[in-house]
Order: sequence, then C-alpha cells, then structure tokens
Amino acid sequence: MTGDIAVTDDGAVRIIRMNRPEKKNALTLAMYTDMTRALQEADQSEAIRCVMIAGAPGAFCAGNDIADFLKAAGGGLDPRGHEFLHALARRQKPLVAAVNGVAIGIGTTMLFHCDHVVAGATSTLSTPFLKLGLIPEAASTLLAPMRMGYARAFSMLVMGRPLTAEEAKDAGIVNTVANAAEVEDVALKAAREIAALPPRSVAVTRGLMRSPLDDVIKHINTESAHFKELLQSDEARAAFTAFLARRK
Repeated sequence: MTGDIAVTDDGAVRIIRMNRPEKKNALTLAMYTDMTRALQEADQSEAIRCVMIAGAPGAFCAGNDIADFLKAAGGGLDPRGHEFLHALARRQKPLVAAVNGVAIGIGTTMLFHCDHVVAGATSTLSTPFLKLGLIPEAASTLLAPMRMGYARAFSMLVMGRPLTAEEAKDAGIVNTVANAAEVEDVALKAAREIAALPPRSVAVTRGLMRSPLDDVIKHINTESAHFKELLQSDEARAAFTAFLARRK
C-alpha cells in the first residue's frame, strides 16, 4: 500500500481511507491499485462482512489526478483506473461511503456502486467530465438515470451542475445527511449494522436488488473506450493544461 491509501479493519468492517489531504484525495494510479487490492482482499476474507470508504478530513475525493490525465493524453490510458472500476462493480461485500467535503468526478460516480452513503451537510457532489472534454465513467451513464431519473442525471453528468448533500439524498444517491463532525461515526455505525446481518442473506438480497453485473461491466467498458479516445483529443489536452495553469 502507498501512504495515500490507509486500510484498517474494525472488527468485521474494513475501512479504506483515501489519505492525500494536500490534494483533496485526488486519485493517482497507485491509489487506484491499492483500493482495488483492498476491495478484492475484503471479498476473499470471511472475517470482513462490510467495507467502508472514507476520505481524509475536509474532502472525500477530488476526482482523478489531472496530472495523470495529462500524461494519459500523450501516452495512452493506464489500465489501473479501469481495473478499480471493475473491482468496484464486481465486489461481493456491501460498501458504505462516508462523504465529507467535496466529491468530484470519480468521487461522485463511485457512490452509485455503494450500498449506503452518509454525506456531511456541507458536502457537494459534482461530475465536471464534459468541461474537461471527457465523458463520465464507472457506468454512471447507466446507473445515474436509473437512480435519479433522466432529467436530474443530465443536469449533473452533462451540464456539470453540482448537488448539495440534501439534493443528493433527494435524488437517491445519499441515504443519510449528517453533521460534518459526525459523518464517519454515522457511517461506521451503519457498516457495523450491515456486518452484523447474516452474510448469505445479505449477499443474495444485494444480488437481486442490484443492476445485472454483465450490463454494468459492459457499460464500464463502453464508457472507457470513449474515454480513452477523448483523452487524445485537442479539447481534452487544452482543458487539462488550462486547469493545471489555474492551480499554479
């Protein structure tokens, strides 16, 4: 594991923490690898019955590291992000998210794969993919319209309009809105509650409730193919360069 991903076990709950606060937990390729491994190892462990994902204080996840996107625009898309999306979709154990602060890009789209989401009252969710000359990923173009309805999904995914925590709850993305200081405690309580349930019953019920896995994986792969193509576009390169220039 890198220092940017911390994995701890609290009884039957595995906690995966994005721990890059200086970059608001923007995900690097190494972080994707570590999270993929942590999810897969949780699935293989009979002792782990639920997984919780959280961020460092002040931010849940600011999306993919733009510097990595810029490198990919010149040399091709690295498969590690794609492998994380597959692990996220295929995982067998229930997943709880503790969202505090900003959730941008993959920080929002990964929530469509979570079973229970707790968000801080001041948190915001946004997916500015098109503003970077890209498209959404993580099968969000399939899952968001199903969860939110087409109109709200279009506003978020295409127009890039952010959602407050309460709006995200109303849209069916967030289960519970809590005070910022209490988000992780509330999320961990929910994860422990899930972990205490009969695991076989949980697994069967989740499987019946969730979208067919083959459809989700197919959608992830189709989005990724378009994403890879668009990364090479002049629009995307210009958007990444302008974004990095604004941050200097």
